[in-house]
Amino acid sequence: MSGPILIFDSGVGGLSVAHALRQHYPSAALCYACDNAWLPYGLRDDTTLAERIVTVCQAAVTACQASVLVVACNTASTLALEGLRQALSIPVIGTVPAIKPAAQLSATRHIGLLATTATVNRPYTQGLIDSFASDCRVTKIAADALVTEAEAWLAGVPLDMSRVQQALTPLWQATKAHPALDTVVLGCTHFPLLQPQLVTLAPVPITWVDSGDAIARRVGQVATTLVSSAHDGRCYTTAPATALTDGFARYGFQPPRLLALPDAREAVDQ
Repeated sequence: MSGPILIFDSGVGGLSVAHALRQHYPSAALCYACDNAWLPYGLRDDTTLAERIVTVCQAAVTACQASVLVVACNTASTLALEGLRQALSIPVIGTVPAIKPAAQLSATRHIGLLATTATVNRPYTQGLIDSFASDCRVTKIAADALVTEAEAWLAGVPLDMSRVQQALTPLWQATKAHPALDTVVLGCTHFPLLQPQLVTLAPVPITWVDSGDAIARRVGQVATTLVSSAHDGRCYTTAPATALTDGFARYGFQPPRLLALPDAREAVDQ
């Protein structure tokens, strides 16, 4: 199949991955799909959610005739990669927190993991830490509020800076520890969207690490061709998202259209 790269996320977080892909492959055709009807994923039952992800991704792959699927969501990746690879005939690339590169970059051997509660608590995440950062002190911080803030910000709502600061307080405290935290993993794809604000708010210089570049490199390895098709830019959502039109446009995507799912009732929150 020769078609665009499809980026899938529960919400707008995958736009940070889209940005990385455009940096690496400026002429490649990209499509975007998000399951905003079921946002946030962290509140869902794992089994039901895994089935939902496969259903939505199958519909999105069919809609844009994708040649590669990028699952730009840590929760979806940990739950549904196996099911997606069984259900689809195209390469499927997942997202994991960038623990390994962060550990390699840290001079103090104290790194932070800024992620959602679901990612922070998953055994899979601890396995990454045990495998790639066993010699590091790892401060894990659940910052679910940043997901909500990123979604609202892309819809044109000003950031609630007091809420952002409150979510980041444990992180700033870790920069005063001994050894001091010097590197932070942005373990949710929503968070790089707010990186300029995070850099401004940080009390000391911090190295911020996300998965975007690693995903882009992997796409280059598995994609047989990177078609242009005038950069495509189609965008699909599972619930109306007109408020996000300008936000999607900032990342090169067309106004969102509703994704046709096998059962129309599935397009609304259950």
